[in-house]
Amino acid sequence: MFDHLFTTKPVGKGTGLGLSIAYKIIVQKHKVTLEVNSVLGKGSEFIITIPIY
Repeated sequence: MFDHLFTTKPVGKGTGLGLSIAYKIIVQKHKVTLEVNSVLGKGSEFIITIPIY
């Protein structure tokens, strides 16, 4: 899901960069935890845990 160029859109539509960029900013730059709970056909829940220093 967080792979560069991953997309659920047809070929030629979209860039597939949204979640990859979000992952880099949220997890790698800010050192937070990102979890995903997903149920096919139902939706996805993103849980972002921000540490307090």
